[in-house]
Amino acid sequence: MKQERYNPNRIVVRYTTDNCSVKEPVYSSQEAAGADISSTMQTTLAPGEHKVVTTGVYLELSPGFVGYVHARSGMAANHGVTVLNGTGVIDSDYRGELKVILINHGKKEYAINTGDRIAQLIIVPSCQAIFVRSDKIDETDRGQGGLGSTGT
Repeated sequence: MKQERYNPNRIVVRYTTDNCSVKEPVYSSQEAAGADISSTMQTTLAPGEHKVVTTGVYLELSPGFVGYVHARSGMAANHGVTVLNGTGVIDSDYRGELKVILINHGKKEYAINTGDRIAQLIIVPSCQAIFVRSDKIDETDRGQGGLGSTGT
């Protein structure tokens, strides 16, 4: 049974029982990489304000996988509302509620209603690296060029 439980394509999901407005993560198209996640609360974000928004979703990710919470492009492009920490990280051993930190970079107040899609969840393989101290690292053609060094 444990083998089936840790199938990377099978995500065990639990929902809060005290809130009937919880929506399950859902892919909006057949080829979508991110599953939309929705708010279980009603709130408003003033310009420059950020809040933690609840979803009522609890995940059980397989070991070796991570969930990334990304902004929805429409909210960012049309309203300036995005995920504050860039990308939220859900570790495979985390069992708490999935919450999203949203910030309003726009110029107008932004209303969030119960059931609104607020972010998207992407599940990908992950590994813990083994960091090995060294006095030297290999050279590459790029070298130390960073922060726009490969663009124009």
